Amino acid sequence: MDRKPPRHDIDESRLDVSEPKRWAAGLPGVAVSLKRGVEQMGVTRTATTLRLLNQREGFDCPGCAWPEPQGHRKLAEFCENGAKAVAEEATRRRVGPEFFAAHPIADLAGKSDYWLGQQGRITQPMVLRDGATHYEPITWSDAFELVADHLNGLASPDEAVFYTSGRTSNEAAFLYQLLVRSFGTNNLPDCSNMCHESSGAALSESTGIGKGSVGIDDFARADLVVVVGQNPGTNHPRMLSALEDAKKAGARIVAVNPLPEAGLLRFKNPQNVRGLVGAGTQLADEFLQIRLGGDQALFQAVGNLLLSWDAVDREFVAERTEGFAEYADHVRRLDWDAVDEATGLPRAQVELLARMLATSERTIFCWAMGLTQHKHAVPTIREIANVALLRGMIGKPGAGLCPVRGHSNVQGDRTMGIWEKMPEKFLSALEAEFGVTVPRKHGYDTVAAIRAMRDGAARVFFAVGGNFVSATPDTAVTEAAMRKLDLTVHVSTKLNRSHVVHGRTALILPTLGRTESDLQHTGEQFVTVEDSMSVVHRSRGRLAPASDRLLSEVSIVCRLARAVLGPDHPVPWEEFEKDYDVIRDRIARVVPGCADYNERVRRPDGFVLPHAPRDAREFTGTRSGKAHFATHDLTVLRVPPGRLLLQTMRSHDQYNTTIYGLDDRYRGVKDGRRVVFVSPDDLDALDLRDGDHVDLVSEWPDDPTGVTERRAERFRVVSYPTAKGCAAAYFPEANPLVPLDSTAAVSGTPTSKSIVVRLEKVET
Repeated sequence: MDRKPPRHDIDESRLDVSEPKRWAAGLPGVAVSLKRGVEQMGVTRTATTLRLLNQREGFDCPGCAWPEPQGHRKLAEFCENGAKAVAEEATRRRVGPEFFAAHPIADLAGKSDYWLGQQGRITQPMVLRDGATHYEPITWSDAFELVADHLNGLASPDEAVFYTSGRTSNEAAFLYQLLVRSFGTNNLPDCSNMCHESSGAALSESTGIGKGSVGIDDFARADLVVVVGQNPGTNHPRMLSALEDAKKAGARIVAVNPLPEAGLLRFKNPQNVRGLVGAGTQLADEFLQIRLGGDQALFQAVGNLLLSWDAVDREFVAERTEGFAEYADHVRRLDWDAVDEATGLPRAQVELLARMLATSERTIFCWAMGLTQHKHAVPTIREIANVALLRGMIGKPGAGLCPVRGHSNVQGDRTMGIWEKMPEKFLSALEAEFGVTVPRKHGYDTVAAIRAMRDGAARVFFAVGGNFVSATPDTAVTEAAMRKLDLTVHVSTKLNRSHVVHGRTALILPTLGRTESDLQHTGEQFVTVEDSMSVVHRSRGRLAPASDRLLSEVSIVCRLARAVLGPDHPVPWEEFEKDYDVIRDRIARVVPGCADYNERVRRPDGFVLPHAPRDAREFTGTRSGKAHFATHDLTVLRVPPGRLLLQTMRSHDQYNTTIYGLDDRYRGVKDGRRVVFVSPDDLDALDLRDGDHVDLVSEWPDDPTGVTERRAERFRVVSYPTAKGCAAAYFPEANPLVPLDSTAAVSGTPTSKSIVVRLEKVET
């Protein structure tokens, strides 16, 4: 079967691929970010917003979840991508009724993701009625009534899907899950399902809590930082400053990645004088160019060597862990030929990493989606945890496990209850606090939600934030599933692909951005977020809203709840909308670790949620009360002759599905996105040349019918020093190649980093 999704964003007329350059990450971005800011916001607005970005009395960056430093903050506490995110949100461009009147939905559906995002802020609620050709204005009250009619007309609450983006505030997320559970379902998929779900699943088993065990100050105390499957220069640029601090304090840094990434090779910090001159800081002492999916084998091999050298923290292992004997027996019988095949690394490099770990007294392990989006993602992350446990690297300064999350409040969403399978303790606390009855049956995660929509088991889709269609796998299947729905609703600030791939009826509900003032009945409000290291802090916008017809996310949830659940519902929705302190008082009584929420979050740097492994070397979240060594068979990703393993990734001018521009200056790509990066050796073997055009065809074993093919058309080949046998392309352009049923064991995360593809040459 050959699936051909719609050809969005195919514009090669301007595509220019220069020789990949060893850019120094940091300094060039200053000019770029300021230029983007002025283009979108103007000079005065740019100065106002960037001055408040990530400051105590300002607003949290709407980009990534990397934490702000505790104590002193720089005057410019932001990175290039943060400035771009602010420019996109605080833009003066507007999308109002006249825009939609001029653009039929068929026209908008043919535009690129980049074009849609560049049109500006949506100014009022819009509806696309069944059979209509254009979105048209609708009042807020009529919009809520429309949604309520659809939801209350369902045969079962489980026919509705409620998606959440990681940009949603803690207050809005808490109320959203309360609304959804009061309605009667746990169908709460979120963006975590597609990124760090594997981290949470692995760490919950190993340490008893699905969060990282380090703080920002630990980086300056570390002897060794291992960065695996992550590109900080593009995805978490402010992390480079923390790595620079670690380097200055004497730490060594190891990068493990199939692609050499500019930020880890050389970094010019634009926020200090020394960053403005010279060649910058070489961050990575060692670069291990691993084959895609070989990280599990690497860390099993490291464990084998550490055991053979008796480089084990025996006291920690004996007192704080279980399963060591089984683990040790398993890795001592390691198949080294399989390690060589899986990793593609010289044996000497594997041993070098093991020696560095053996001699380090304080090691931090960082990773991102390069690990989480494989079939064996959860076992891989557990192998990293195994090595950390061997060396006693949890619960001590300068050491620990650090999954580096993406969206700015994705971790806070989960803390607030955005999960399709929240534990009984949380659900019981909700019932006791609010006098409601909530369901226990597990709901849909993202992949299960797509299947339900595809199969007719879901009829309504409601999303707070995000761009579901562009973020999810198997684009043709996802788009067809969305179009089968009775109603799709998106709470958004700007246009995106999901607004033009819609159900029979569609709503766009425009909301305030993180940068904007939120004025309610009791006065100006602030919201809170939780960063990637469990710090909860305030965020208060200062700009005038883009339109006087916008509502905050909190207001939208509260008003929808009143429309759906009725005026006699026991939850005080109207009081919550008037005063967000009232919401936080209830959070304090329901969410573990949030006691005295209102008082503690008003402290200058907020407060840190408790983490027993980090704080006390206690593992109270596991079944035994001890950290757990996990044992897994080694996975080696093998592909047929003439095929490559493809990973999807971001360009430098992109954050998640938001595309800021068409350049990737770190990789030498200008004015284009349909490119595939392939090693020179593989190009020779495949009889291809740099600049050729190819269709990417993924091959997925689909028993009992054989192999199912998915096709993404006309990508330009770029000769690039990636690992042999591996290739890379940007998402969402490459998302059509990811099979819906190819998911990580345990976590259900789509396997966007291990797609078997062949490259079919096409005529230019």
